[in-house]
Amino acid sequence: MAFFRKKTAPSPSLTRKPEFIIAGLGNPGREYEYSRHNAGFLCLDILCNRYGVKTDKVKYRALVGGAEIEGKACLLMRPQTFMNNSGEAIKAAADFYKIPPERIIVIYDDISLSLGTLRIRRKGSAGGHNGIKSIIWQLGSDEFPRLKLGVGERSDPDSDLKDHVLGKFSKPDLETMRKTMERAVDAIPDILNGDIDGAMSRYNG
Repeated sequence: MAFFRKKTAPSPSLTRKPEFIIAGLGNPGREYEYSRHNAGFLCLDILCNRYGVKTDKVKYRALVGGAEIEGKACLLMRPQTFMNNSGEAIKAAADFYKIPPERIIVIYDDISLSLGTLRIRRKGSAGGHNGIKSIIWQLGSDEFPRLKLGVGERSDPDSDLKDHVLGKFSKPDLETMRKTMERAVDAIPDILNGDIDGAMSRYNG
């Protein structure tokens, strides 16, 4: 199954200091590919493909790449610290480039949202998500925009939550998520331009 759209023309290499960080959360390693907890990584795949860039440089305990999106210089990140320590990688990059929390966009899975739901938020609590807890702790702030990708709750509330989030998407569910992730990527230019309220109005759902 093709997960990505047709590739667009390559984006020019980033030649200036990043103004924004866009981080997709997940766990490194082939065993975690296409798991619910790696929805952020998968969405970043779509973003990279859309703008013809790669996250193939190792810096800040992450795989990173640069992209010009809507005239904004963006550092794209996949933390390689494993989910629970995602904030360590993001803080290292934010400190180096002096990027404030409000210019750090985080994409991640949310089990409290039904499968395929997108929720854009300007700021907020961790909501029980360990990756977001780590970022809030490291940055000392919860005032960073986030795109939450609904992956659905456990079918059995008594089952192990870890098994659920590390479980793989079925093919039909992955296709549903692909459409949601495309919508999330569509919303990113609005967020970069400061129109978060407009992005929420247009793309949440």
